Amino acid sequence: MSSAPDPAARHGTRSTVALLVFTAVTNLADGVTKIALPLLATRASGSTAQVAAVSLSLSLPWLLAALHVGVLVDRVDRRRLLWGANGLRLLALGILVRAAATDGVTVPALCAVGTALGVAEVAALTAASALIPALTPPQGRERANAWIAGAETVCNEFCGPFVGGLLLAAGTGVALGTTWVSCLAASFVPLLLVGRFRAVRENPVPDRPESVNRQIAGLRYLWRHLLLRTMALILTVLCACWGAWPALMPLFATDVMGVSPQEYGAILSALGIGGLAGALVVTRATRLLGRRRVMFADLIGTFVMMAVPALTTSVWAVAAAAFAGGAGGTLWTVNSRTIRQHLVPDSMLGHYNAMSRLFSWGAMPLGAGLMGLLAEWCGMRAAFLVFAASVAAAVLPFLRVLTPAALAEAFDTERA
Repeated sequence: MSSAPDPAARHGTRSTVALLVFTAVTNLADGVTKIALPLLATRASGSTAQVAAVSLSLSLPWLLAALHVGVLVDRVDRRRLLWGANGLRLLALGILVRAAATDGVTVPALCAVGTALGVAEVAALTAASALIPALTPPQGRERANAWIAGAETVCNEFCGPFVGGLLLAAGTGVALGTTWVSCLAASFVPLLLVGRFRAVRENPVPDRPESVNRQIAGLRYLWRHLLLRTMALILTVLCACWGAWPALMPLFATDVMGVSPQEYGAILSALGIGGLAGALVVTRATRLLGRRRVMFADLIGTFVMMAVPALTTSVWAVAAAAFAGGAGGTLWTVNSRTIRQHLVPDSMLGHYNAMSRLFSWGAMPLGAGLMGLLAEWCGMRAAFLVFAASVAAAVLPFLRVLTPAALAEAFDTERA
């Protein structure tokens, strides 16, 4: 006798698809703006510093506002926060469209728009990640994390800039207008979400809620959790590498490898294709090989990505290493999100997700800066080797802390 479909599983699939569509469309829009705003800055000013300031305005909110946004995610209705973030995108892009139509684009205006878009990105990604455990049954979380992480990687870092280049070739107004319409359409997708949208609190809400700064300080108790702390520190090392590689690769590819533009494009594409491949295989790989081995594959992939350019100038070898690094990055992202969704109480999931992204996104520009200094002082090959050595140094704490017993205990722990 056939059994009726599980309503929770059906609603979880519906919510996962809705989050996937929302994440894909909005990250595609973010990817377009990351190429459009700096290009507009070059037209508004010939100053390298001012163009860099516009680019920085898009990512700076991750360093300055992530923890406070994380607390907000745990205090308010998370679906409404998705709408609020998208409304901020629409407002900022609308102002920019009007300025572009009247030839009124200035560097300060671009910095203001970039900051608003950056804050919207912080809020939307943090809220979407915190919604997954509430909307998806435990057996579907890994698949949901894989889909969402894949959409973030492919749309924000790969497809977004590519689509942005095509749209900008058709005209600035076309690019910005299309992005605005896409964000407007995405605003209706959260209506399809089914479940609860507020964090579940272990204790009754006090008459006087804790201050934001006090709640941020409350993350210290999670920091004392050995598994979570070790994962955060290893992630910092890995993300520093992921920021360093694209910072040096353009110069290394042209000056040392002597590649053509088409070959350089293939190397960059391999990184994004690897990320997509990782998202497609992570669920099956975790089931067949185990979570620990799959996460360790990221250390191997990132090590290979950094070490191979120091050893050879073969285009295919460097592209294959980039593919390994991209695939490993997604494997780690999906599994680490699944682990913390089991360990972190729902009432703190928002600002813990924000802290995790602060470590990862904050390490990327630091890695890029350190890579530039090392390349200047020691040479480009030596710089790649230093970062490869940093990944090798992370192997021992990984093996000592992320043991099979520790991971099994994490999934036996009941979340609030």
